[in-house]
Amino acid sequence: MPDGKTVRRRRAVLGGLVALSVALLTVFFGEAASGPLHGIQRGAQEVLAPIELGASRALKPVRDLVGWTGDTFRAKDENQRLRTELSRVRGELAHEQTERRDLRQLEGLARFSGDPAFPEGMRQLTARVIARSPQRWYSAVDIDKGTSDGVARDQPVITGDGLVGRVSSVTSGSARVTLITDSDSAVSAQVLPDGAKGVVKPRAGRFDDLLLDYIQDGDVREGATIVTSGSTHSRLESLFPRGIPIGRVRRADPAELEGYQQVHLQPFADLRRFDFVQVLSGAATSERAAVEEPGP
Repeated sequence: MPDGKTVRRRRAVLGGLVALSVALLTVFFGEAASGPLHGIQRGAQEVLAPIELGASRALKPVRDLVGWTGDTFRAKDENQRLRTELSRVRGELAHEQTERRDLRQLEGLARFSGDPAFPEGMRQLTARVIARSPQRWYSAVDIDKGTSDGVARDQPVITGDGLVGRVSSVTSGSARVTLITDSDSAVSAQVLPDGAKGVVKPRAGRFDDLLLDYIQDGDVREGATIVTSGSTHSRLESLFPRGIPIGRVRRADPAELEGYQQVHLQPFADLRRFDFVQVLSGAATSERAAVEEPGP
């Protein structure tokens, strides 16, 4: 174990070294800028500066490439994220628009069936359109209700706007609806409010232009409402109850009316765009639906 004299000696040496270090640091940082150490530093910087600049320029394309690659991958990830988000929003929008369209049609059916003018004693069965021929879309549609739901041939079919056709064939789970624009269609009709009667037939090649033909018992004016008559015409036995709206007279040419006894109708129902219908039952609708051509 060192004695007291040795310990004091060591402490003195340590203190001297600390004092010397402080002095050297003071001298170094306190020297003028032209001191020898600073001169060496400046010389080293001047020698190394061109090398550092050259290396920086040489490595710049590499840094740029690395940065561009990173930005590209980030942009692709962001683009994919935005595409996914856009697809989701489009899907939600389409779903919402479809639901709103369906709701409007169902509300229209509810309003129509609750109207005081709706034929009395008729039961309504709501059905969805499940098929429409791309070649003859104006001629017939298929619905998702059949005999198991109470659907039978020749029952009237309506939308919330008016008559669209009748059931022409039926299976247990579906039915074919022949539209009033089909070339074989004919509907015994009446003009309101005057009461003239006639037969509504399609105009060849036109889904938005019906003809009121074989007019009897009165004049027909533009704007008049045409409904199902519910009674037998001299040329057609009625298949439909009285009072189902069919269309509105949009042209009653005097020459055409006098020569051919026909006027042009705008159907109330949009026969190109409907997704829901109601099949009506409860009336005797088993009579024939063929128009007899006039004799000589």
